[in-house]
Amino acid sequence: MQDVSALREQIIQWSKTLGFDHTGFTTTELGQHEARFLSWLDNGYHGEMEYMQRHADLRINPSKLHPGTISVISVRMNYLPEDHAEPWSVINNDQLGYISRYALGRDYHKLMRKRLQKLASKIQQEVGDFGYRAFVDSAPVLEKAVAENAGLGWIGKHSNLLNRESGSWFFLGELYTDLPLATDTAIKAENHCGSCTACIDICPTQAIIAPYTVDARRCISYLTIELRTSIPVELRPLIGNRIYGCDDCQLVCPWNKFLQHTCESDFSPRDNLDQPDLISLFSWSEDEFLQRTEGSAIRRIGHDCWLRNIAVAMGNAAGNSAIVSALQAKIDHPSELVREHIAWALEQQALH
Repeated sequence: MQDVSALREQIIQWSKTLGFDHTGFTTTELGQHEARFLSWLDNGYHGEMEYMQRHADLRINPSKLHPGTISVISVRMNYLPEDHAEPWSVINNDQLGYISRYALGRDYHKLMRKRLQKLASKIQQEVGDFGYRAFVDSAPVLEKAVAENAGLGWIGKHSNLLNRESGSWFFLGELYTDLPLATDTAIKAENHCGSCTACIDICPTQAIIAPYTVDARRCISYLTIELRTSIPVELRPLIGNRIYGCDDCQLVCPWNKFLQHTCESDFSPRDNLDQPDLISLFSWSEDEFLQRTEGSAIRRIGHDCWLRNIAVAMGNAAGNSAIVSALQAKIDHPSELVREHIAWALEQQALH
């Protein structure tokens, strides 16, 4: 094999041409991240994400997930488009729904995985056949831990990865390989959160229970995306109009003044989802939901959870006869989950 340092530099250049904004290398050793993850599980902070517990051993042992792995290529790709409605203007308008900015356009999973596959093909052309597997938030991978170890940034108090030059608005991906790419020249990024607690203070549900520790059971992203059952009643008023995910901790992070907008047109908003009208979204039939969310990360939650989330937002909106009418029109919805949240929303509207 050619000189490792030269190959690493080639991989970095190929990554740039494929649209990745930063590339780093690390070994399969996770260090302190292993113990932190196991403690997080032991405390039950993963909620109903049973798969986190089920595949815990694979998450902390990359070489078990993909036998033969000795090095990991970690990449990130900026996703925040320039052409989107200002987030706070949406969050502060209770007639609109707020959707996490990562989900406004095309689903990143396929896009990034295809790019990683192309990267692997370029490497293969250079070194011959080698063992590898690409991951983009799609398997038991502690991606933020890997990225931090690869020098892409540091894990902030909100548990997202932060980078001094570009903030936190980016996706992560990995290429597990059997190539000896990782060396001691890989520099782990220094933590620059300091005494700042902006993300902890802003969290609507106080899900960041301690610096670097998120109780997913209280997190709006978990409640609106991962949870498939009833949203706890005591948390519903705190969700506001956030109908798919939550970005508050990123919006207030001082490091995001250095954010780098994406160059990927596929991440631009679709269907006015950067500032959608709640009543309009609530009117979507299941067929319309599936059609409008084709190729979007939003589709994975299903129509019932979509309506559940919107109903909560409508319940939190100021008294509005049009919202009440829209809710009443679906009061006999086939889903018990949807009916329950509509009933709650109507009760809240009656109190306004």
